[in-house]
Amino acid sequence: MGKFERQRKELVDVLREEGIKDRKVLDAILKIPRHLFVPKEFLDVAYGNYPLQIGEGQTISQPYTVAFMLQALELKKGDKVLEIGTGSGWNAALIAEIIKPGKVYTTEIMPGLIQFSKKNIAKLNLSNINIIETDGSMGYKKEAPYDKIIVTAAAPKIVEPWIEQLKENGIIVAPVGDLFEQRMIKARKIKGKLEEEELGYFMFVPLKGMYGYK
Repeated sequence: MGKFERQRKELVDVLREEGIKDRKVLDAILKIPRHLFVPKEFLDVAYGNYPLQIGEGQTISQPYTVAFMLQALELKKGDKVLEIGTGSGWNAALIAEIIKPGKVYTTEIMPGLIQFSKKNIAKLNLSNINIIETDGSMGYKKEAPYDKIIVTAAAPKIVEPWIEQLKENGIIVAPVGDLFEQRMIKARKIKGKLEEEELGYFMFVPLKGMYGYK
């Protein structure tokens, strides 16, 4: 077993101890190499359970936070998923692995991160990810509706375009709050309205775009 494989296994053990139970999520983290999604200077700490800088003031999220959100999404094979905030591409790759042959549509507003994430994802044999350079705070209407929506940046609220683009009985998971602390919201769309559940407090970089933080 190579160094990175061993570190991935150790990370999965840590996540399991911290309460991540979804086997599909843990298997994806075991399979998708996080070290392919971090800048070279962070290779030695790629499997630490903490966020890392990826440039342009953005981060690759803490593995526990990623696993927690993916578990809350209740991902299933064949799902169509919208991700707001591609970042490094690691989260999109995990989703793609879990839901294949379903599709991931992931939006990114920062051109530098578009190139970074495309380069990272190209290292893997995943053909079910579509990276779109657009303002994800408005969703991505072209491919709506979606079974699941995941927001990987702090949002002032769950905005109307996301609700409209979510299928009936679909799930959205998003960190909602101010710039200093957010509540993780899991919401299911029932009869056109969201039924919300709070899952604890987190800290994310701010959402950019029309419905983000100015």
